[in-house]
Amino acid sequence: MTMPTQRASSAQSIHLPGRLVAALALAGFGAAAVHAQQIPATPDEVARPGGTIPGAPKLALVKIADGFHDPVGVTAANDGSGRIFVVERVGRVRLVKDGKVQPEPFLDLTNFNPLGSDVQTGFVEQGLWSIALHPKFKENGHVYVHYASLPFNGASIVARFTVDPASPDQITKEQLLKSAKVLMNIPQPYYNHYGGRIAFGPDGMLYIGKGDGGWEGDPLNAGQNLNVLLAKILRIDVDTPDDVPYAVPKDNPFAKADRPQLMSLFGITEQGFAVNQIGSRPETWAYGLRNPYSFHFDAKTGDLFIADVGQNHWEEIDWQPASSKGGENYGWKFNQGSHCHPTTGPGEKCPIVGVLPVAEYPHQEPYPGAEKLTDGWGCSAQGLGVANYAGMNHTYLVGDWCSGRLFGVAWDGGASKWQMQELLQTNLQFTSGTVDADGSVLATNCVCFYTEDKGPTANPPGSLWRIMAADQVPAGAETARTRQQ
Repeated sequence: MTMPTQRASSAQSIHLPGRLVAALALAGFGAAAVHAQQIPATPDEVARPGGTIPGAPKLALVKIADGFHDPVGVTAANDGSGRIFVVERVGRVRLVKDGKVQPEPFLDLTNFNPLGSDVQTGFVEQGLWSIALHPKFKENGHVYVHYASLPFNGASIVARFTVDPASPDQITKEQLLKSAKVLMNIPQPYYNHYGGRIAFGPDGMLYIGKGDGGWEGDPLNAGQNLNVLLAKILRIDVDTPDDVPYAVPKDNPFAKADRPQLMSLFGITEQGFAVNQIGSRPETWAYGLRNPYSFHFDAKTGDLFIADVGQNHWEEIDWQPASSKGGENYGWKFNQGSHCHPTTGPGEKCPIVGVLPVAEYPHQEPYPGAEKLTDGWGCSAQGLGVANYAGMNHTYLVGDWCSGRLFGVAWDGGASKWQMQELLQTNLQFTSGTVDADGSVLATNCVCFYTEDKGPTANPPGSLWRIMAADQVPAGAETARTRQQ
């Protein structure tokens, strides 16, 4: 296998330990791995709309429930109950049980603080973004949340609450206060690019998506700065005593990068010196990300897909094999996808920093002054989940917030390349997704675009959908309108 392009001059000193290890491991498969998934080595290997995913059927989105205030996250109980938890931006988690939205919220962060809501919602990217249920949720009842804190000036809060077994469908105000445990409080310099999703990986660790801190163009240089938690995927161990917020997994790529040590000038190889990253944050799993609002693990392989929201011209989808040891650098702010940042248009030349994405798609204006596209464009990649059903295998479904397009990204073993296919275009504004207990991908949509946002409770209501093969839609079910309709 060709090694991933390292996108930078030596003067930029980009650190790539995890991906180099993963690439070498894949290369070791030799000729037998000719059809195995590979990270693109050059920009022309990055998939773009127009491809064909083997086995992909005609799809439809079937409505499960509606009436939600700005639904921006969703997760499934996967405990045999069939319950689905829909996250509302205002700071509530609504429960869908037996196909019906329950009258009382499962969790409410808007009414336990005597001074008002605990959630900052002044801008459309702020609010409660995500909840994650502990792998042993059925036994311990632990629920983890990630939101912008109003009392802490918009800082990202990662906290844990515990369900009372006597009240499995609602965490009361009393239980919320009694069981609250704050794991992380990450200051946020600006009011956008928070990231948002949290999820447990196959390894039982909690992964946290953190954006670059906001404004535009990464003015803090957070993407390439290992000394901050911004512009990263973080990985922490939450199984700690109640007086310990979390632990850093010993196998995190930077867990020992800043360990106290004596200085030595001789007898250490250059490779040995390369692991010294003074001041680096050991919670870091991957970096060089602009706004990884959503990411998902493939339940069958453990591979990780990251939908990194772009700036003005390109959206990117990153892929990390389950064999990775972490430490990937996805190139922001030197690159956006396989393109330069800032982009200037066709013929531009710049180093490719870190690891290329497996797929990307353009905005309506792919570069400044470009003729506006009429098809295949979007503006904000929202990962929904990895589909392993209806003829799809290891297919990452990505919904675009602006255009309503639903893309699929998958490896084509026969052609030995990644494919990106537009599966349909809806009238929805996709915001998030998850994989249900039965393996099907669920998606939420809100009506909350930047210039039209009326606030987290005043926008038109959003909905919860199930993505399924069009020929399997039950009679009488309501489906999302498509461009063809």
